[in-house]
Amino acid sequence: MNRPSGDSGENVGFWSRTVRSFGFAVRGVRLAFREERHFRFHFFAAALVIAAGFVLRVSFVEWGLLLLCIATVLAAELFNTALERLAVATVREKNDLVRDALDAASGAVLVTAAGAAAVGLIVLGRAALNFFGLGVGLA
Repeated sequence: MNRPSGDSGENVGFWSRTVRSFGFAVRGVRLAFREERHFRFHFFAAALVIAAGFVLRVSFVEWGLLLLCIATVLAAELFNTALERLAVATVREKNDLVRDALDAASGAVLVTAAGAAAVGLIVLGRAALNFFGLGVGLA
């Protein structure tokens, strides 16, 4: 494994280890963006949602909901990618349990994406109706 676990004898400070850990995390996000088309799809969908939020002037609380949904979907994609890569690295032959685990991970992405889409439609739909003056009676 390329990543040492802990100090491994050298005198590395807390901040050095923390910065290094963030570097590993950023590498993981970049890897998913570069190699996983579903991650890219969700990333660009998130960019569209953010742009729509600015144009439609969503509230502070609505921003919180939208950003939480975006982070949840992207995190689910990252977990799914991690499981897929572990499966490829450790299991060479067909294995029903591994298939089931990967299907469950994909299902988790589907559930989070569907929930995020519902929240996005509610938040941005209401904001769009209000933006165009059609939101009579909608808070």
